[in-house]
Amino acid sequence: MMAPSHTSLADIAELLYIAPVDGSITGVCADNRRVRPGDLFVAIHGASVHAARFARSAVEAGAAAVLTDAEGAAIAGDVGVPVLVVEDPARVAGLVASYCYGRPDEKLTTFAVTGTNGKTSTAYMIDDALVHLGRTTGLIGTVEVRIAGEAVPAQLTTPQPVDLQRMLAKLVERGGTDLVMETSSHALAQGRTEPIRFDVAGFTNLTQDHLDYHKTLEEYFRAKAVLFDSDHCERGVITVDDEWGRRLYREVSERRPGAAVSLSVRGNDADWRVASTLDGGVQTIQLTGPAGTLDTFTSLPGSFNVANAALAAVMVMESGVSAQALASALGEDGISPTIPGRMEVVGEHPYTVVDFAHNTDALVKAMTSLRAARGGRLVVITGSAGDRDRGKRPKMAAAVAEHADYLVITDDDPHSEDPAQIRRDLIAGIPQGFDYVEIADREQAIITTIMACGSDDTILIAGRGHETIQEVADRAISIDDRVVARAALTQRMEGE
Repeated sequence: MMAPSHTSLADIAELLYIAPVDGSITGVCADNRRVRPGDLFVAIHGASVHAARFARSAVEAGAAAVLTDAEGAAIAGDVGVPVLVVEDPARVAGLVASYCYGRPDEKLTTFAVTGTNGKTSTAYMIDDALVHLGRTTGLIGTVEVRIAGEAVPAQLTTPQPVDLQRMLAKLVERGGTDLVMETSSHALAQGRTEPIRFDVAGFTNLTQDHLDYHKTLEEYFRAKAVLFDSDHCERGVITVDDEWGRRLYREVSERRPGAAVSLSVRGNDADWRVASTLDGGVQTIQLTGPAGTLDTFTSLPGSFNVANAALAAVMVMESGVSAQALASALGEDGISPTIPGRMEVVGEHPYTVVDFAHNTDALVKAMTSLRAARGGRLVVITGSAGDRDRGKRPKMAAAVAEHADYLVITDDDPHSEDPAQIRRDLIAGIPQGFDYVEIADREQAIITTIMACGSDDTILIAGRGHETIQEVADRAISIDDRVVARAALTQRMEGE
């Protein structure tokens, strides 16, 4: 990280419209365990405890000041350093960190992707296109955080605001030119991306998910729509192949004429239209729109990956790259990045795919893609996460019954919920007469299925994708679906 530079607390106070405070800081941190000398410690009210309880330990670690609310100031008491009091410290934490680190987002071309499904794939595709154009990128999302080529596992789809600004500062320091981010509805509702105003924002789709948090689809939609207002993005690219996308495009166009373009891969009326054909496992893509025509391809399976690749390409072009320059840069590679845990093929006999699909729409898209490309039976292994939207569980199982031949119900991440109840919720959606089996232990479910299937069958292991830790009550179990499947496939091959 760059050498610390001092930021005046008086300047921070002016930024926040509060009374002047003496002193200076060299960084910002919202975790008392990670405070470094000179940091401003941001103390917010968490899910169960106010972080102001840890203000004294933060000061003992070297914090030069504390930013909190009135409740936090009362809890912290006299900690021997200046305490800045604002109404909502969580909402201003990103603004303060951005100011302290020299507004790094303003030195980057920034891309944000939101939607229920396809965020990760689209983000990887944007990043892939930018790298082909010779850019130095940062990629922040569900799978990993990658800063100018250095990758670390992701903790949240969208990081907390202070962490995010620190990442951006590191990217700028390393010569970064572009940032690509997945932006979750949770993050948008909580203001985690603020004060970034993205150059280009993209919308994939919206289907039922996360209703444990947002309560209704309308609330979920409104959280996503925030990304496309004038405070959060310069330009928008909106896929209009579902009712929510069409509504979003109408609303943005009415409020901000010319600030968004529409995209369709299903023949709907749109600014950008897509024609695609499948040829030997490669999906050709022709995009026609205001900036001309782009011909490219993706080797990733499924019509949804055509939609993801098209959205990625249009977003890059909307940032100022010509269709000709992008086509030339992509060349013979097309838009075909390796995306961990996203339709990742781990074996051929039986054909075994690991995917992150964890809601009905994503499952249907994955199954439809595999059904179109493969023969034999389609067998799906899935569960559902605990402490999440219960309403989607029976719908997921019903969708598998409609599109596949056999269902293996197993555990995903039960968290604090009873795993058996989660499985019962899934089973409730299975129509009478459809073949299924319940195997609670996920590793055993994968092994048993691979050993029992025929060589010409297709197995979709859905729900966890790239994840390597299964959360069961107070235990964290190491399990990677890809590793388990590969080992079982090897064992099967050796036994034949």
